[in-house]
Amino acid sequence: MASNEWKVTSRASSVITATWVFQGLWMDCAGNALGYIQACRGLMIAAICLGFFGSICALVGMKCTKIGGSEQTKSRIACLAGLIFILCGLCAMTSCSLYANRITVEFFDPLYVAQKYELGAALFIGWAGSSLCIIGGSIFCFSLVKDNKNRRVGYAYNTAASAISTRTKAYNDSTDFKAPNASPKHFDKNAYV
Repeated sequence: MASNEWKVTSRASSVITATWVFQGLWMDCAGNALGYIQACRGLMIAAICLGFFGSICALVGMKCTKIGGSEQTKSRIACLAGLIFILCGLCAMTSCSLYANRITVEFFDPLYVAQKYELGAALFIGWAGSSLCIIGGSIFCFSLVKDNKNRRVGYAYNTAASAISTRTKAYNDSTDFKAPNASPKHFDKNAYV
C-alpha cells in the first residue's frame, strides 16, 4: 500500500537519457538520469572495484606478509597494486571533475533557468581521495625501481659492552684469588632479559 511502484514506465527507452515514472496510490514520482550522470556513476563504480583489487594486490605485495613468493615477485605485485591505485584515482578524479564541470557550466549559464547548484563537499572529498590514490599508487610503483637498484646488504650486529660487564671483566682479570667452583661473573646480553 505504501509503495509508489504500482505502475512503472520502461527504463530501457533510451541509452543516453533514462527517464522513468512511478505511480502509486498516494504519490507520483518521476526521475531521469542523463548521460553524464550515468558516466559519473560508472566511473565511480569502476574506481571502487579497482580500489578493492588494488588493496588485495597491495596486501599480497607487502614485504611483511608471508604470501606472494620471493622478494622480486612481491615487488612486482606491489608495482601492479600501484598501477591499479593510479587507475582508481584517475577514474574517481574524472568522475568528480565531469560532475563539477556540469555544475559550473549550468551555474554560470545565464540562459539556464532551472535550479542552480554549487559544488558540494563530496566533490572536494572525492578530489582529495583520488589524489591520495594517485600518490599512493606512485609510491607503490617506485618500490619496484628502488628494490632493483639497491639490494639489501647484511651487516653483523656487534653489541656494545655495558659498563657493568666491562667492570666485571676487569675485576675478574685483576684478582688473583678465585674460588675453585665459582662461576665467572660475566654478564652478556641475555643477563638483563
